[in-house]
Amino acid sequence: MSSNYKVGVIGGGGWGTALSIIANRAGSTVKLGTRNANVVQSVHERRTNDIYLPSVFIDPNIQVTDKIGDVCRSDAIIIVVPANVLRSACIGISDMLDTKTPVIIASKGIERGSLLLMSEVVASILPKNPIGIISGPNFADEAARGLPAATTIASADNAVLDMLTYAIGGRLFRPYSTHDIIGAQIGGAVKNVIAIACGIAIGKKMGENARAALVTRGFTEMARLAVAKGGKYETLMGLSGLGDLLLTCGSAKSRNMSFGIAIGEGKSKDDILQGRGRSVTEGVTACESVTRLARKLGVSMPICDAVYRILYEAAPLEQTIADLIERPFASEGVTA
Repeated sequence: MSSNYKVGVIGGGGWGTALSIIANRAGSTVKLGTRNANVVQSVHERRTNDIYLPSVFIDPNIQVTDKIGDVCRSDAIIIVVPANVLRSACIGISDMLDTKTPVIIASKGIERGSLLLMSEVVASILPKNPIGIISGPNFADEAARGLPAATTIASADNAVLDMLTYAIGGRLFRPYSTHDIIGAQIGGAVKNVIAIACGIAIGKKMGENARAALVTRGFTEMARLAVAKGGKYETLMGLSGLGDLLLTCGSAKSRNMSFGIAIGEGKSKDDILQGRGRSVTEGVTACESVTRLARKLGVSMPICDAVYRILYEAAPLEQTIADLIERPFASEGVTA
């Protein structure tokens, strides 16, 4: 059944391209907007995004354009850009977008400096537009190829949730809804930092027990921050929290996990990032914002803090790991 919705996607990276394919598969009329001329050329000539999502066919019904104003004339806009450029992307469309058009955020992170969640950034630029969130355990290439996946969609507006459910949902891509936009975002920001920690443990050959402990205690840190920020613990138990954490910390396909492995093997942050070219490792930026927000709110997040000190304060790897292991015994729970 066709959804009959017009969906505009802004951001021609891997996940933006995948969401365009997913929405098209659900029956929506899709326009994908990107400023990257190489992406536009690649799709027009070969119907693939050779730069960010190679080998996945892009249906000719998906219009790919650099005319962002055309994309904004849709029933809903999905923004899929790195967290550090979300503000400028919103400013860029602020005079093109009808105030009634829902803005759906598929970017994950916390803004550097301001320490605002992505929804708070969008609301500061587009205060009248309804806001929604897409966040879940979704590798772009698998979802784009039609492998089964599920995700969280969040909004305070039931009409937005209904629209989004049918605009992107289908037999193989299952959206689950919540009103908790805070909780739905915290998981997506913190999980990348925990994935780096897990990668470091793997790179140091610390074993699977260590990784399991990091994932579990990392979830506790994630839940603490969400609750302190006003989110709900039960949201973190779902796809946008625990689900995303398990995926990102359980596969070497995760850029953050592989980055952590390289750190654990003794490589430097700058050398790793330089070798990745266009590929974005979100956890490197996220660990700074997550740690600073946790300190601001008085939330204990020792794993995230350890990753921050390794990446930004040149803390010795061995000593930082030892400090984490030698923390005092405590009871288990979100408050521990």
